[in-house]
Amino acid sequence: MKPESPDIQLIALLDRVALADEPALRELYELTSSKLYGVAVRVVTNREWAEDVLQEAFLNIWRIAGDYKATLSPPMAWMGLVVRSRGLDFLRRRTSERADAMQELDDVISDTVAGDSPNPMDTTQASEQAWALHQCLNQLENKQREVVSLAYLRDLSHSELAEQLKLPLGTVKTWIRRGLEQLRGCMGRFA
Repeated sequence: MKPESPDIQLIALLDRVALADEPALRELYELTSSKLYGVAVRVVTNREWAEDVLQEAFLNIWRIAGDYKATLSPPMAWMGLVVRSRGLDFLRRRTSERADAMQELDDVISDTVAGDSPNPMDTTQASEQAWALHQCLNQLENKQREVVSLAYLRDLSHSELAEQLKLPLGTVKTWIRRGLEQLRGCMGRFA
């Protein structure tokens, strides 16, 4: 008896996954994850992100396995396309999150800096706002102030900050979000 080809085996597993067969998903993962991880790394160029992308891709495969048509593409090509799509979505989300964070800082800065045509009143107001921003920054914990300052003054990404400061990525994201919330609240008191 001839052993079944890898494609036939993967097609059978995808058919079972479409029927919500969890052991089939585990087996599919064991057989394909290393190759699909390589696809994810090539798309997002970061091993940690690639792990997240691969997890999202397998969740997506779990949901859409019933859409797979063996007559249209080999199973690895189809799953590779799912991984690639998840990777591109991940990069778009990351770019969008960074743009949102930069907009938040731009809003804080524009609320605290004088306009293009300085007059004595503008200069006085800008000095007061700069003093207020300085006071508010000093109310942040040292590490939080450092993370917020590096993120926005040196334009470092969350992952670059985490790597540079030897901190978990989630911690960096939380500190930046909370720091901006504290700054916004504090600046509101000086307004």
